[in-house]
Amino acid sequence: MTDSTEPKKFYVTAGNARTFIRAVLTGNGVPQENATIVADCVVAADLRGVDTHGINRIPSYMARIRQGVLNATGSPELHQITRVVAQVDGHNTFGFLSAHLGMSSAVSMAQTYGIGMVSVKHSNHFGMSAWIVQQALDAGMMCLVFTNSSAALPVWGGREKLMGVSPIACGAPAGRTKPFILDMAPSVAARGKIYKAKRRGEKIPVDWALDAEGRPTDDPAAALEGVMLPMGGPKGSALSIMMDVFSGVLSGSAFAGHVTNPYDPSRPADVGHFFVAIKPDLFMDLEEFKERMDYLYQRVVRSERMAGVNRMFFPGEIEQLTQEERTRSGIPYVQAEIEELNKEAELVGAEEIVVSHC
Repeated sequence: MTDSTEPKKFYVTAGNARTFIRAVLTGNGVPQENATIVADCVVAADLRGVDTHGINRIPSYMARIRQGVLNATGSPELHQITRVVAQVDGHNTFGFLSAHLGMSSAVSMAQTYGIGMVSVKHSNHFGMSAWIVQQALDAGMMCLVFTNSSAALPVWGGREKLMGVSPIACGAPAGRTKPFILDMAPSVAARGKIYKAKRRGEKIPVDWALDAEGRPTDDPAAALEGVMLPMGGPKGSALSIMMDVFSGVLSGSAFAGHVTNPYDPSRPADVGHFFVAIKPDLFMDLEEFKERMDYLYQRVVRSERMAGVNRMFFPGEIEQLTQEERTRSGIPYVQAEIEELNKEAELVGAEEIVVSHC
């Protein structure tokens, strides 16, 4: 039974969502080819249930274009360093474009040489990391996906924002079972969940963040004025520093707390990324690798359950099941989200987003 206090949901098909995003992007000067890539990546997040990194990010991206701190018309540029190493200069375009080019290059090198590594500089937020992992999986590759982000976490023992809530992601293909897809932030919760709660007028769990005075809070607005909390204490803090080393220090992008917040219109974000693609059959036959992955999957999901647990899931499996469901039923949004998106359409004379049913 549905809770009467739960906001009414409006459903949009993935196709209609992509069409809407492309229209808003091209209306803001983004070339059609680039708009298609961004739309595909954004909708992939909503389909997987990662609503914090989906279509609701479009207004903030468009605001940065209007404020002149995100390059709408440009494209990233690839520089080959060695046969298995390349760098992408994002030229302050969408992070989706830089990441797509970076992983494409890493996959291409790996197909020839077994491994490919790409560093990305001068980029922007690229949404959900899992779509980049899926790009590698679709090419039959294993992968690592790192990025840094604007300061939101204290280092362990501190109280100032210094490290980003920077996700670590990786993946490996399988045979008959679900592939392995890990996409996680080093914080107790992703910062996007706090923005989502604020947008929807909801509270957050008190163990997610501290307010500006260093006190636990369930108010998302107060949390955004304070700091996120790292998962596992010093372990989460160390992971966030690792992301900064590989994504910021190595690439030549901003690091050590100097990545610009995506909601700060004062200057470009200067985000850095790091991608590795690996052929899974480097040390054994591909079919043997897939059989071993299938065996690992079965061992995980069939392992003995703790009290109260009805089903075990492989990393990324819940999101894959959500994608299957939302592909059938549509992506749910609340009224305030639909209204905010339609404001963006109105600004460029595009059609409003098509709601399938509610």
